[in-house]
Amino acid sequence: MKFASVLTRAHLGLEAPPVRVEVYCGPGLPQLTMVGLAEAAVRESRDRVRAALAVSGFEFPAGRVTVNLAPADLPKEGGRFDLAVALGILVASGQLPAAPLEATEFYGELSLSGGLRPVRGTLVAALRAARDGHRLVVPRASLDEARAAGAAIVAGADRLAKLCVTLRGGVPLAFAGGAGLPLPAARGADLADVRGQAAARRALEVAAVCAHGLLLSGPPGAGKSMLAGRLADLLPPL
Repeated sequence: MKFASVLTRAHLGLEAPPVRVEVYCGPGLPQLTMVGLAEAAVRESRDRVRAALAVSGFEFPAGRVTVNLAPADLPKEGGRFDLAVALGILVASGQLPAAPLEATEFYGELSLSGGLRPVRGTLVAALRAARDGHRLVVPRASLDEARAAGAAIVAGADRLAKLCVTLRGGVPLAFAGGAGLPLPAARGADLADVRGQAAARRALEVAAVCAHGLLLSGPPGAGKSMLAGRLADLLPPL
């Protein structure tokens, strides 16, 4: 197989637009070309991927390798695409089957030794992947963040070599659903503890309900800090 396609996502603030990593291995002088509006950190993945594949016991294709990060008009940044690029090269060169990669998104920056480093925006990517019905494989250091998206089906990986053994039919990846965000801790300061201060209490309630600004003014000891510390008790958890 000379062509492969691997799913992943970019990170743009609170959005995680889908990215398809397309890899073609063809004849020509040995060269790895990366296209698709990739910034410097993404283009540098050529060297990281080449070293990680060699250390992990794989052969880098002898001909010309072209990697396209589609869509071409979407800016790509960071090292989050390293794992998807490496897997795409292995599938396109016939060193890895394509079937285990279907409907699964891959994230992770590769070290030169083949280890997987965490990437930013894993929670947002997990939320969007769950919405599209895709599973995720993330670095183990990002596993808790990805599983905070309750509907996501996520598995963690430590190294490229171990992941490839699994994809070849070894011990299956431990995909599991997310646990959701933990409940906030119980609050200590409660407005019910305040005696008197009826006007100030009313001002706090109105500001909290109507999203107004609030200015606390008065001499030392009037209760400004006490009231301000209890304003959070009137607001919903973040």
